[in-house]
Amino acid sequence: MTKNANYYIERVLAILAAVILLYTLYFKFSGHPSSVALFTELGVEPWGRIGTGILEFIAGGLLLFRNVSFHGALLGLGIMAGAVLSHLAIIGIEFQGDYQLFVMACIVLACCAGVLVLRKEEIQTFIAEVKNQ
Repeated sequence: MTKNANYYIERVLAILAAVILLYTLYFKFSGHPSSVALFTELGVEPWGRIGTGILEFIAGGLLLFRNVSFHGALLGLGIMAGAVLSHLAIIGIEFQGDYQLFVMACIVLACCAGVLVLRKEEIQTFIAEVKNQ
């Protein structure tokens, strides 16, 4: 099987999104003060922080494996859409003097969208198979 450029672009996007998602888990699961402050500001501490961490762990893990990376990308897209909207509507782009969280959320959002675009034929096949069952 020859692999074209789309394969490698999809893998880079998926792995980049997974690395960022998995990197942030330390802060969520360790109860890092900045993470606690952010989710307190949103009014969902501690369950929002822990629940988001679990979903990000699942999305990051799925993104690492190509045959299910579009599932991870779909989940990651939803999570990061919520994160970006939370930043824009509630906590602001800059939180505690730092805009790194917003930038990382935007990067993951873009990477997940890219994975979904590059895997669109496989997603359509998957949907057709689910409909036929």
